[in-house]
Amino acid sequence: MQDSGRFADVDAVRRTMLDWRFYHDFRTDRLAPLRAPCLAVTTPTLSSDGSDLAAVFATLAHIRGDTVDLDRTIDDAFPGCRLVVPPPERTTTFGMIMPDYPKRIFEPGELSDGTLRYLALAGALLGYRLPAFIALNEPETSLHPELLDPLARLIVQAAQRTQVWVVTHSERLAAAFAACGEVKPRTVIKRNGETWIEGLKLFGEFGDEDE
Repeated sequence: MQDSGRFADVDAVRRTMLDWRFYHDFRTDRLAPLRAPCLAVTTPTLSSDGSDLAAVFATLAHIRGDTVDLDRTIDDAFPGCRLVVPPPERTTTFGMIMPDYPKRIFEPGELSDGTLRYLALAGALLGYRLPAFIALNEPETSLHPELLDPLARLIVQAAQRTQVWVVTHSERLAAAFAACGEVKPRTVIKRNGETWIEGLKLFGEFGDEDE
């Protein structure tokens, strides 16, 4: 629907939704886009498949000139590790320095699935410009349990800049949200054969919101 003059309301909804990002899954196999260099273009927002992650990092490091939050997030999740973003040329990439190998840069193709997936989540949540709405579906997938608390802190930090919706099967992650973000997780249940959110009233409010 491109006729914005005739259908202004529909066009406004379309434009709003185009600014949303849904991060359902990030491929981490050998040929995954996350493991390959990408074109060196200014990229303030991570694409839904994460294929421009290196450009998101390069935008923060070499255009924005501010990686304070990103560096803090990396150290929170991987103590002693450091993200390296070389100056971009036609393409750009990134790597990590591990505390046990301080003179060696591990390229994306060498990183574990969990580490790479966490870096993709960091790119989605710490980009120079965040979308108006971010949906994360089971962000805990393939992550080591010890990464769930740092992940919760990362998501809560991003929620100060935009609206973040998280669907998770991890009780530990949900508990971490409650502990560090004053967030009340909601449980999805089956009620009379239909999917429902526990505590939700028919008029759209939760019974415990005034507690």
